[in-house]
Amino acid sequence: MKFKHLILAIVLAFTVIEMPSSSAVNSQLSMSLRQTPSASEALLTFYGTLSPAKSGINVYIYINTGGPWTQTRFKGKTTKAGTWKVEALATALDAKVQYRASVTVSGKKIYSPVRTITIKQIAEVAQADPALIITAVGPGGRIHGADISRWQHPNDKAIDFAKMYEAGIRFVMIKASDTREDADQLSLKYLIMDHSAAQAVGIYTGFYHYAILPDVSDSDGIVRDATAQAQKAIWRLASIGGYTQRDLPYALDLENKCVRLSTSGACQKYATRSAVTLWATTFLRLLKEKTGKVPILYSYSNFLESSMNRNAELAQYPLWLAQYAIDPSNPLNQPGLKASGCYVHSWTGAHCDSQWAIWQYTSCGIAPKYGVPGSRLDLNLFRGSANDFLGLVQGSWTPQVVDFMPTNEPSTLTVNTLSASTTNKLVTFNVTVVRPDLTPVVTGSVKLVFDPINAPTNKPIQTVLRETSGSWTLAVKDVLAGTYTGQIVFTDVSQTHAQSFAPVIFTVVQGPTPSPTPKSTIKATPQPSADECAKQIKN
Repeated sequence: MKFKHLILAIVLAFTVIEMPSSSAVNSQLSMSLRQTPSASEALLTFYGTLSPAKSGINVYIYINTGGPWTQTRFKGKTTKAGTWKVEALATALDAKVQYRASVTVSGKKIYSPVRTITIKQIAEVAQADPALIITAVGPGGRIHGADISRWQHPNDKAIDFAKMYEAGIRFVMIKASDTREDADQLSLKYLIMDHSAAQAVGIYTGFYHYAILPDVSDSDGIVRDATAQAQKAIWRLASIGGYTQRDLPYALDLENKCVRLSTSGACQKYATRSAVTLWATTFLRLLKEKTGKVPILYSYSNFLESSMNRNAELAQYPLWLAQYAIDPSNPLNQPGLKASGCYVHSWTGAHCDSQWAIWQYTSCGIAPKYGVPGSRLDLNLFRGSANDFLGLVQGSWTPQVVDFMPTNEPSTLTVNTLSASTTNKLVTFNVTVVRPDLTPVVTGSVKLVFDPINAPTNKPIQTVLRETSGSWTLAVKDVLAGTYTGQIVFTDVSQTHAQSFAPVIFTVVQGPTPSPTPKSTIKATPQPSADECAKQIKN
């Protein structure tokens, strides 16, 4: 074998194995391969997903340089979410090489598709300094970043992170979790898709949790909910293997204090300043204590001033501040300043300036320019130097067994109140669901399941209103007159908590029949749609 075909300098073959064609039924292993920008030797990143997800499965990397497949010394393990990643230093000799990955599931070997790469020679540097590859090529000479969620994946299209890196993006904040169950499941789906893919091309990654505050007023209830939502974020981070050396901290996205909506979607109740502040400090403190990495708070100036109390503890967390329509290329421009007067909040500086670490300066970035499907992309700037940036990245966290989200953990459902009267009124249930230690469940929702023997002939409309973690009001509309039996059922699609239920029986009597509302013959004049990007920076 000629020297030009020796790609991995430390690849020494342990065994030589011909690749069999069979694979385990119902399991699939994906693998992608990138040469990751590095300040020292050429770095290869192998990453993929085992589905269905199984944690702790060994993943082995094989190489083919024109002869038989050879197992290398490089291996990794799958995470709770089924993702895996392996990094290996390589000697760049401009030879085209094939790789594939292998796992063994239920005694059967599964192989990924073959990937081919030609490793490129990197520029020689005097010292292996990671700051050398964190180039500040964003507006105003700052480090440029983006933030992404399901909205950057129309029709499940993938993001071209290599193009994003080439366009100057050096960090991306990924939506990783959400208070709402449906949005949370989508967050996990795209987190799995984006996390390793972004890091493989040299982009640093962070995470954020979108918070909906609880509809409770007592301090204990607020703390319980913040604790449960922080647990969701910790479990999500643990599911992908914890913090790596290329991860920014988790951020709390706190921009909404509405805790109760009307049927029309209008807000009926807002959380108080003290409630918002207590919730935020509890969430951030728990995340910091568990992971050892200082989390970030995302919000905007008016919310910080009008919805939260000034708090010394909050001020220790880096601020990710949103403010649009200000050109960041102008060196005199900065976010967080009032036209007159001063925003007063936990991050207000001595000269009325906001002590921000990251600035979200537009929601109207030109998405295709950065390899993102669709038309719009949130863009951000980091305030400090490359070394300041690495200071924010410092610190890793590897979850232990106790840190992982449980699977089918027993739950207990209690129907606290039931209200049923006439057909023109809602049937309502107040329901709580707890874990074995009597703390509230973190994920899942509830519904009414009628017994088939006396189910209504129509299909009543069910609405679930979340009060706080593990507590809901279930409202059922259009129930016909009659006596009904059934069950209130708690189900968690993530299978963190096991299903539980409680039997119910109720009677609805005939109420007044509402007169039909006459249809209006007046046609509404269509209003021109507002251009949200009219005054924003289109970069």
